[in-house]
Amino acid sequence: MIKYSDIKLNDSIQKALKEVGYDHPTPIQEQTIPLVLAGHDVLGIAQTGTGKTAAFCLPILHLLHERKTQREPKSPRVLILTPTRELAIQIFDNLGVYGKHLRQKYNVIFGGVGQTPQVQGLKMGSDVLVATPGRLLDLMEQRHINLNKVEIFVLDEADRMLDMGFMRDIQRILPKLPAKRHNLFFSATMPKEIQVLANTILRNPKKVEVTPPATTVERIHQQALYVEKKDKPGLLLFLLNNRNLKKTLVFVEMKHVANRVVEFLEQNKISAVAIHGNKSQGARQKALQDFTKGKVDVLVATDIASRGIDVDGITHVVNYDLPNLAENYVHRIGRTARAGADGIAMSLVTGEEKSYLANIEKVTNQVVEVVIDHPFHSENAARARVMGVGQAKALIEGQRRPPGRSGQKRGGPKRPSRPGGKKRKFSASTKSR
Repeated sequence: MIKYSDIKLNDSIQKALKEVGYDHPTPIQEQTIPLVLAGHDVLGIAQTGTGKTAAFCLPILHLLHERKTQREPKSPRVLILTPTRELAIQIFDNLGVYGKHLRQKYNVIFGGVGQTPQVQGLKMGSDVLVATPGRLLDLMEQRHINLNKVEIFVLDEADRMLDMGFMRDIQRILPKLPAKRHNLFFSATMPKEIQVLANTILRNPKKVEVTPPATTVERIHQQALYVEKKDKPGLLLFLLNNRNLKKTLVFVEMKHVANRVVEFLEQNKISAVAIHGNKSQGARQKALQDFTKGKVDVLVATDIASRGIDVDGITHVVNYDLPNLAENYVHRIGRTARAGADGIAMSLVTGEEKSYLANIEKVTNQVVEVVIDHPFHSENAARARVMGVGQAKALIEGQRRPPGRSGQKRGGPKRPSRPGGKKRKFSASTKSR
């Protein structure tokens, strides 16, 4: 098995890798790093958790060190474009770890916080700038950033860029880059729009694909538990209390549901915290840090907020709500079984969501184990008719009620109070075993 010491990275980077205990590169790192060092454009297709951040960061730091180009104010030498604030921060943190013994300067910019500290950092010059599209465009328009000195351009999580509506922003950024540059393009999936984008950016690229599109990590034990919608809180609580779930990531579809799940778990003496789009940047960072450090056992997340979650040691992923897109399912469960560890993914499946599960099995070409050994098993859900994903999605969305007060924006309409002034509780069913 190849070791990092076998790869031609400079001594300062090798020293940093040894200090953090990195001995063997992952498959995408083993394939990608030599290609980048050789100057090739790279098209990397890899799921979350395969180690792709190091696959592009390590050779970039080596190349910058070898070239010794003088950095200039406001003009980064490398631009790494990524869709979410959380992922941008994590890439920035990784650069600091890998390049701690190099005399390089790294900056990160993202929205949701004041721009003054970011602008001050840019004035000092950047060897590597990690950015989200919106804040990058804002600072470019204010003439705080000039991209004409970019030597290497990295587009990370391209398919999520598409999902989040950033394609127009990317199209505005690309013409500002030098025509002659080194390009690295990474995506977990390759829908047609992403393939077209890759073709416009890359020049004679080398393709690295460590897992086929829309497949799941082999070391993840996937389970489906059929349940009625009203019994989902009780089933989640049962799993957390009786299946020894530690460091658990719970996915929901709606922000207000994330808040209610956290409230319910806290009421039942289980430490939990939510991360979603309505949370401030500071709150999201604190939630992620508390979960990473083990201060809370459960992190409840929506898909949009979760893309940047890169936490080692997650033992279980629970799909409280099953996603209608198989690709989202793959991304979700890929948060466990990282770095060679095993993991368990559990999905709480209603009768309507059974159609989502059938589509996931079809796309991933894998059969998910059905577990009936729990007190909330629903035969009605298990025997439900499988319909088209679109039909099931319309049915599920039609059943959803507007969020309660905790999910409303300020100034929004309020739901009339219930008779007697009692607040509706989010509680577990008392169904017997």
